[in-house]
Amino acid sequence: MKIAFATQDLQRVDAHFGWAKNIAIYEVSPQGHHFIEAIQFEGDLQEDGNEDKLAPKIEAIKDCAILYVAAIGGSGAARVVANKIHPIKVHEPENIGEILDKLQVVLNGTPPPWLRKLLLKGQERTFDFDDEVEHG
Repeated sequence: MKIAFATQDLQRVDAHFGWAKNIAIYEVSPQGHHFIEAIQFEGDLQEDGNEDKLAPKIEAIKDCAILYVAAIGGSGAARVVANKIHPIKVHEPENIGEILDKLQVVLNGTPPPWLRKLLLKGQERTFDFDDEVEHG
C-alpha cells in the first residue's frame, strides 16, 4: 500500500498539503516499508484559493491509499477523498519513519475496517464464477 506525506524537510509530516514543497511516497506492508520517491513542487505554493496548485499534487498521489498532512483545506480534502485517498492530519510535526513503523505494526495485527478497505486500493477485484453455487 502506498502512503504519501506532505513534507518540507522529507523527514517529518510538517506541511499543509497545498503549500508542501515535497510529497514523499513510501510503500508499506506487514513485512516492512521502503521509500519510493519524493516529488518536488515549485512556484508560489502559498497562494490560497489557487486550485491549480492542487492538480499536480493530486496526480502525484493518485495511487496512494493514505495522505498524511499537517493541514489541508476543504477543497483539497474533498479532491483527495474523491480520489479514494484517506487524508490523516497530524497535530504537530511527526517523523515519517515513526508513522511508517506504527502503520506496519497495525498491518501485522488486526487493522481497523477503514484501513482494511484501503488495503484493497489498487488491487483488481476478481470474482471467480466457479465458486458460486446455485441453490434451486
